[in-house]
Amino acid sequence: MSSTEPDSVEPEDGNQAITVERVDGEDRYEIRVEGRTAGYTAYRDKDGQRIFYHTEVDKAFSGRGLSTTLATRALTDTREAGRRIVPVCPFVADYLKKHGGFRDITDPVTPEALRSAPGA
Repeated sequence: MSSTEPDSVEPEDGNQAITVERVDGEDRYEIRVEGRTAGYTAYRDKDGQRIFYHTEVDKAFSGRGLSTTLATRALTDTREAGRRIVPVCPFVADYLKKHGGFRDITDPVTPEALRSAPGA
């Protein structure tokens, strides 16, 4: 996934096009429904780690599983980029507890990681 190549996701309801894109200039991944930004997960890259510190989905899009889709694609892209995951964001931390496929590249949240995460 690159900042210019969105990753298409099969819509769960079969009706709306959903894409996830890494926006490098803003250090975040965005999920879009029919071209409209529905949510994002923000990160900070530091020393081979991708520190995820905030995730949100617009209330107008809640209940569609978009947060899970967003996390899956963002964490998969992090793996593909050769980075390790630091889950400062409570949503990402909960996702990782439920989905064990990223344990091998997940690092604990440290005081240094917290200092690197704006607003954390």
